[in-house]
Amino acid sequence: MPLSRREFLGSTMSVALLPLISQAADPPQPRPNILLILADDLGYGDLGCFGHPFIKTPNLDALAAAGVKFTDCYSSAPVCSPSRCGLLTGRIPHRLGIDDWIPQGSPIHLRREEITIAQLLKKAGYATCHSGKWHCNGKFNNPNQQPQPGDAGFDHWFSTQNNAGPSHHNPVNFVRNGKRVGPLQGYSSEIIVDEAITWLKSLSTAPGQTTKPFCLFIWFHATHEPVATAEEFVNLYPNTDPPEKAVYYGNVSQLDHAVGRLMKSLADLKLADNTLTFFTSDNGPEGLKRYEKATFSHGSTGGLRGSKLHLYEGGLRVPGILHWPGHSPANAKISEPIINLDLLPTFCAAAGAEPPKNRTIDGANILPLLASQPLNRQTPLYWQYNIALGGPKIAMRDGDYKLLAREDFAGLELYNLYSDPKEKENLVERDPQRREQMLGKIQRLHDQIKSQEPQWPPQPPARLKAKPDP
Repeated sequence: MPLSRREFLGSTMSVALLPLISQAADPPQPRPNILLILADDLGYGDLGCFGHPFIKTPNLDALAAAGVKFTDCYSSAPVCSPSRCGLLTGRIPHRLGIDDWIPQGSPIHLRREEITIAQLLKKAGYATCHSGKWHCNGKFNNPNQQPQPGDAGFDHWFSTQNNAGPSHHNPVNFVRNGKRVGPLQGYSSEIIVDEAITWLKSLSTAPGQTTKPFCLFIWFHATHEPVATAEEFVNLYPNTDPPEKAVYYGNVSQLDHAVGRLMKSLADLKLADNTLTFFTSDNGPEGLKRYEKATFSHGSTGGLRGSKLHLYEGGLRVPGILHWPGHSPANAKISEPIINLDLLPTFCAAAGAEPPKNRTIDGANILPLLASQPLNRQTPLYWQYNIALGGPKIAMRDGDYKLLAREDFAGLELYNLYSDPKEKENLVERDPQRREQMLGKIQRLHDQIKSQEPQWPPQPPARLKAKPDP
């Protein structure tokens, strides 16, 4: 059955909390720590708490049970770089001039004049850290040519340009604060969390206390292909057919295990009770068999249409989990559509930081939803991916309805996602009034964004058959 608006299951909300959430300008005291956990190519249906019948994800399931599961959570692009840059800035990626994944050495990057979550929270007195995949520039660790994670507001960064290489097992390409680390032993999910835990301990002055509130971004390489998984997690899935499925299922479980270690460390440091945690994925799951050893399409959309590189739901709708002790209800489901662009205004509201006022911020503060209050969304959910697979290159969700179109605004498709999340019934002829209303809105938004979009030197199109960045 489709979920009703802002449906809450098995949860209650303290009356005393309502003014706190509605008055986002007056943040709770003390200010919360901010933890963002981002998976790579994790599908909407890849977690146990989002319905996967086999994959074991006990730690993320527990996080969802203790907090809020957003059933209609979206990435801002169906591919990694624009989604990540949109998340950081709260702005539709085409406003940034980033419309596809960024190859190593590319001139494309998150421009210095953009303002990120980390910069805003750092200005507000937060300690900031990024650990994991960056993929927001082409000339990584070349500060003379492009801004680096430190320029985007991270005091401490331990990152790779794209994938861990030459493999997500025993990588050699991590950089810590501008210095190459060299060969590392282990799997990238565990390595990323090891770094984060060490950084958190460096902030601690006493149990439950840090020198500053922290903003920690964990950006996993998992579950991006080519997948590398420790044997102990592969062995959780015996007798799978083909055997490669066990490697993928185990990869999700290994990511979950790393999340569990991180959350345990927060608890051990007595920081968990004052930490706002949000978990999501950068886009939908891999839908192509692009790698030599791929025998099946990795990842599950939970039955949604399309996958990564598509503007249908399978490419855009991703898991979303929010946990903030004392502020988020437990075991709750919210079906109001949200997008990773919402994280900037949401984190700013929680931290008492001021979002930029000299540019368009397309995201909305989602904290009112925790009190079953309406969002103040000014910009509809909008996507543009000029080389999207499956036909449509532009899409917009406004309320329950989603309109998709080609670049020339022909080939229209209209779906009611409340009753038809799998996008099976095209309503474009049956609902002409809504079609024309939404068509006018998406054209105006498209033209406005296009007038602002920075231009880069001509680049070859992204190679669908490309190997991962070394």
